[in-house]
Amino acid sequence: MKEYTILAVLFVIISFILDRVLKTKLFGDRRFWKFWLIMSGIILIVNGYLTWRPVVIYSDAFFLGICLFTIPIEDFLFGFSLLTSNIVLWEYFTKRNDKLKNPNAN
Repeated sequence: MKEYTILAVLFVIISFILDRVLKTKLFGDRRFWKFWLIMSGIILIVNGYLTWRPVVIYSDAFFLGICLFTIPIEDFLFGFSLLTSNIVLWEYFTKRNDKLKNPNAN
């Protein structure tokens, strides 16, 4: 089994579930997808440099071996889940805090 692949996919699924359970509706928001497009460009630059140099080296035993340039596809999945989960939690707690401060607002 490819541990990095399994974990990356698992965390993407968890980020979708988290968005659904906390009702942040992030995946229906165009701003999120624009943000993710920008972040993908940044990931290509930073992660591309780190894997091209090679500062970061991956063992074939842990990932599928499918790369975009020198970046394993799992890095995009893991980065997506990491950023998405953080944004979901930020949105949830921001809305919750706003409701606590102003309980009469809709």
